[in-house]
Amino acid sequence: MKLTPQSTGLAAAVVSAASFGTSGAFVKPLLEAGWSPAAAVTVRALSAGLLLLPFVLVAMHGRWAALWRARWRLLGMGLIAVAFTQLAYFAAIRRVPVTTALLIEYLAPLLLVLWAWATTRKLPRPAVLLGSLLAVGGLVLVIGPGALRAVDPLGLLLAFAAAVGCAVYFVVAARPADGLPPVALAGAGLLLGGATLGLLGLVGLVPMKATFGDVTLLGAQAPWWLPLAVVAVFGTAIAYASGIFGSGRLGSRLASFVGLLEVIFASMFAWLVVGEHLTLLQITGGALILAGIATIPAEQPGTTITRTRDPESSQVTAPSRP
Repeated sequence: MKLTPQSTGLAAAVVSAASFGTSGAFVKPLLEAGWSPAAAVTVRALSAGLLLLPFVLVAMHGRWAALWRARWRLLGMGLIAVAFTQLAYFAAIRRVPVTTALLIEYLAPLLLVLWAWATTRKLPRPAVLLGSLLAVGGLVLVIGPGALRAVDPLGLLLAFAAAVGCAVYFVVAARPADGLPPVALAGAGLLLGGATLGLLGLVGLVPMKATFGDVTLLGAQAPWWLPLAVVAVFGTAIAYASGIFGSGRLGSRLASFVGLLEVIFASMFAWLVVGEHLTLLQITGGALILAGIATIPAEQPGTTITRTRDPESSQVTAPSRP
C-alpha cells in the first residue's frame, strides 16, 4: 500500500486527537488534589516544550533563520493557540457550565467553514455542509444534548474566544512550513505559551496553585508527577507535534474536523481512567462525527483556508487544550 500525504496526515491527525484526549482524564487527579487549572496548563506546556527541545535541535540542524521567518506562526501558536485559548476557556467555565463551554469551543471547524465562505464569497460544497451538520450534531450528542443553556453572556463570549483560538491553532499548523519542521513549531510554541502563562501567574493575572502530594489515579495512590508526565508526553508533546504534522498535509479545514475525534477519545479515556461510563447517545454521537469527517473533502497539502485541560462534565471529561 502506497502512503500518500493525505493518508500520513490523517494518521497523524488521529494520533493527535487520541493524544489530546488523554489530557482531561489524567489532569483531573491533579485538579482534585488542589492544582489550579492555570498551574497545570503552565507546567504541562513547559514540560512538553522541554521534552521536545532535543528533537527541535536535531530537526533544525542549525537552520535558525527558519525560526525568524516563521516568527508570526510561532507567535500565533504560542500566544494564541496555547496561552490565549487556555485562558479564555478557563475563564469561560468560571461563568458557564463546562458542557456549554466545550460545545462552543468545539465549533472551531464550523468557524473555519464560515470564514472560508465569508472570505471567498463562495458557498461551501454540499459535502462540506453535510459533513459540518453531521459532525456538529454528533458533537452535541457526545458532550450532552442539554449542553447549551441560558447563561452569562460574558461566559459565552469567552467560550467563543476559545473557539477562535482553537481555529487559529489549525490555521497556523496548516500554513506552509517554509523550512520549519513541525516539531520545531510545536516545541517553540509550547515553550512560548507556557512562559507567557507563567509570567501572567507571577504578576497575579491568573491563579497559580500546585500541591505535591500523592494523587488518586486508576483507583490507587500515585505520585503527583505521574499523571502530569502522561499529560506532558502524550497529551501535549506528541499531540501538538503530530497535530501540526497532520494539519500541514490535510489543510486546516479537514484537520479541524478530525480534531473532533478528541471528544470521543476523551470520553473513552474518562470511562477507562475515572469510570465515567459512555452512554448510547455518546456512542451515536461518535458515529455521527466519524460520518461527518468522512464526507469532508481534503484540501491540497500545505494550503490553508485563510491569507489559534481540567474540570469535568457529567458527560465527558474536558480536554485541556484548544
